Amino acid sequence: MNTFKRDNVLCHILLYSCFFLCAGFPVYAIDYDYHFITKCLEEPLNPQYSGGIAKNPEINDGLNGWTSFGSSKIETRTSKQGNTFIVASHRTQPNHSFSQTIHVEKDTMYTISAWLQVSHGKADVVAMIRTPNGDIPTGWVIAKSGCWSMLKGGFNGNFSGPAELYFESKDISSVELWADSISIQPFTLLEWKAHQDQSIEKTRKSKVKLQVVDHQGQPISNATIMIKQTSSSFPIGNAMSYHILTNTGYQDWYNPRFKLTVFENEMKWWETEPLPNKDDYHLADAMLQYVQNRSILLRGHNIVWENRDMLPQWAKDLPRPLLATAIERRFNSLVPRYRDKVIHWDVDNENMHFSYLESQTGENTVYYYKKAYDMDKGALLFLNEWGTIENPNDIVASPAKYLAKIEEFRTLGYNGTLGIGLQGHFDTPTIPYIRSALDILATANLPIWITELDVSSRPLQADYLRDILGELYTHPGVQGIMFWSPWQPQGCFKMCLTDNDFNNLPTGDVVDDFMRRINHQGLISSTNHDGYIETSLYHGDYEVIIKHQSFAHKINVAKGKDSSTLIMKLST
Repeated sequence: MNTFKRDNVLCHILLYSCFFLCAGFPVYAIDYDYHFITKCLEEPLNPQYSGGIAKNPEINDGLNGWTSFGSSKIETRTSKQGNTFIVASHRTQPNHSFSQTIHVEKDTMYTISAWLQVSHGKADVVAMIRTPNGDIPTGWVIAKSGCWSMLKGGFNGNFSGPAELYFESKDISSVELWADSISIQPFTLLEWKAHQDQSIEKTRKSKVKLQVVDHQGQPISNATIMIKQTSSSFPIGNAMSYHILTNTGYQDWYNPRFKLTVFENEMKWWETEPLPNKDDYHLADAMLQYVQNRSILLRGHNIVWENRDMLPQWAKDLPRPLLATAIERRFNSLVPRYRDKVIHWDVDNENMHFSYLESQTGENTVYYYKKAYDMDKGALLFLNEWGTIENPNDIVASPAKYLAKIEEFRTLGYNGTLGIGLQGHFDTPTIPYIRSALDILATANLPIWITELDVSSRPLQADYLRDILGELYTHPGVQGIMFWSPWQPQGCFKMCLTDNDFNNLPTGDVVDDFMRRINHQGLISSTNHDGYIETSLYHGDYEVIIKHQSFAHKINVAKGKDSSTLIMKLST
């Protein structure tokens, strides 16, 4: 161990074998380390998992285990504090760096972390894995000179055999790459599932101890208690189209399942102002009335969109002053109309991938958030991006870039409400990358919502959806999930949940099964000799019926400040 590296005193977790019950039999697993450090430090921390399967992870044994990747020159150096690290210099290609060969096992999840620095300025650096099937990115960091920044990522082991870890940055002109505390930790599928189960018990459920007493306060033994969950504290919703206004089959399928929605297109600018200065809210208003009559909560999507292609046709080529005026009118027309009627606003959609409005008007996207917040302080305002958890190749909206965008908002003086919107338009998911991305984003201490979840049509579409849902729901940072599967007779955007007769497709079965599994369908138990029953319940509202004398109670199970058991006394 390099004694000059700093210990993460606050966030360091001891690694030990933990016991879980998974798939009906015990599994011993190393705890997953959800921690991520956002600060750029003078010296790197010790490697997660003591480096895992990485050889010489702290560069304490010279270059043992490390080789040059490409034509770069590699060497070790030592800081003033006595810390040794590896350096790649004389780089002429983005992938010229240092590398290590590892053995990958099929059906294994891998998490990667490292501490990076560059010799000048700052640069986007990605950890890559070269496999027989091609090179795959695993995680990004914005590395800086003068301090060490943490990279975190992951990849699926979809083959067995040798692979090569290396690092890549397009900034090659005289920029050296430095690295230290490099970790590669494998987890079996059972271990990964065990982490999810453990997270559910910690973040989605609470231990509850109920005591039944008579009118004199004396415990009643052998009383039968029926516990039924009436609502969940974890929001799950689905987008809807205007067809729900007239199609009773759509209504009958949708209404029992979802109490949270977002309109697919009907609130978007091109729908509500198809001609300049000519508002048309008849569909949005009718749909609002529909959801309000059924106590369905609504997300507002969206106020404006940075993608020029998503503007009303008449607004796409407006000169700068007229476009700015049109945007002002859009805000003044839409937001007050639905103020206090939506719980969220997607304010300036996809402003990391696109910047048309910003480039044409000269207004930073923060201006629109300040304006929306001044107009509706009751709604949570969201950034809303794709690619952040779906695509490890997306450098524009990588988790590191997302955090940088949030920091930009604060630097430019936005202090209003802010949520992290992750669209979640998946093709083939990389589950360890999803988890690592959420670990990084969770450090912002802002609400994280999956706003537009779907999986494109492909073999294993339903299986992928099941795996993604399992990862998203069990991550402690995620506070809500929205599916993007509004029914259209001609077909859905990417993923339908039913056919046109509203019979479930395999994806619909996955959603139904998921929603059943995260809710208690009913629990019957008897009190012990002291009148108690103990159980673990998902957070939400419950009806508790004591059959001893047919008394009913309503209780709420919420996440507490610690893991202590919630104790309630129920009288007959």
